[in-house]
Amino acid sequence: MKKEFSFGTQVRKSPYFDATVRWGAQGFSVYNHMYIPRDFGDPVQNFWNLVNEAILCDVAVERQVEITGPDAAKFVQLLTPRNLSECAVGQCKYVLITDENGGVLNDPVLLRLGENHFWLSLADSDILMWAKGVAVNSGLDVNLGEPDVSPLQLQGPKSGDIAKAIFGERIDSLKYYWLEEFELNGIPLIISRTGWSSELGYEIYLRDGSRGNELWDHIMEIGKPMGLVPGHTSTIRRIEGGMLSYQADMDYTVNPFELGLDRLVDLEMDADFIGKDALKKIQSEGVKRRQVGVEISCPPLQHPNTSYWPIFIDSSEVGYITSAVYSPRLDKNIALAIIDVDYSAIDMVAETRTSEGNHPIKVVQKPFYDPKKKITSAS
Repeated sequence: MKKEFSFGTQVRKSPYFDATVRWGAQGFSVYNHMYIPRDFGDPVQNFWNLVNEAILCDVAVERQVEITGPDAAKFVQLLTPRNLSECAVGQCKYVLITDENGGVLNDPVLLRLGENHFWLSLADSDILMWAKGVAVNSGLDVNLGEPDVSPLQLQGPKSGDIAKAIFGERIDSLKYYWLEEFELNGIPLIISRTGWSSELGYEIYLRDGSRGNELWDHIMEIGKPMGLVPGHTSTIRRIEGGMLSYQADMDYTVNPFELGLDRLVDLEMDADFIGKDALKKIQSEGVKRRQVGVEISCPPLQHPNTSYWPIFIDSSEVGYITSAVYSPRLDKNIALAIIDVDYSAIDMVAETRTSEGNHPIKVVQKPFYDPKKKITSAS
């Protein structure tokens, strides 16, 4: 009997849903009101598949906000504190969407498909609704919507050879954080050298949802003999890489300076953006807490945390762990945390309270692995 997954009709299935079930998906979560495969078996094996071979992930949940119209570029700049004045057609940028208080509403990848044509490839929050509200009061001539676009991620050290086998030699010329249009068996695609893995990889944006299962099967059939297996985004690898997960490591109560993402904020540019005055004030006054990496001294964690773990110095609570996991490669429990700035220095020691007891922690440098991102940006 076919296994049924259902959260009701308000939670959408991706164009790859049936294919992922056929290829072994055993469990799903919900992200941006859609199913996302989160279980293809052992998560540790999924990690090793990613870092040693290649995995194909259904990330159609990364919904796109499409922005077009004569004022599209001005409008996109209004949404983000990152200076986009030199963002070329065909380029991608990691950006933050900030609110009037400087809080982070989302951290999408921006894709510029044309002079007045942009996509925001979203993390988990309803930015289309925010953008529509901003547009109504902006006085700018823009059109906003959600296009028929559904990404896959092909990630891992063998992803380059697999992509070449599928898409031809042309894929070799695709630079890190750039995109190009492709067609595969008549299926329209955008492919970018991006991904949420800290490994070499590509995001394949399907532009015809009726052909999702066909695209998944075709990629797997060519890639499987080359080491490709179905998988899901790896919590282990993303924490190793210091990659932040929206709703877990940040939300609208956290600002870019607390996250150490100052490089994504340009307070000197002439263009205005939402939250500019608030961020100027925060920069002037300084932050009261910081996002840091920590190691937890305890037996290997059996699974990632499902709630925030408070951090204590003596009896005073000074922060909380947002994402924690055991890394089999590093043989350490590693975590991301937000902590009072007075206790955020490297080698600072404290204690965290988990569901399985209290454990010592130490603030350490992050990312925990490949700090210069040589893997992802390698040509």
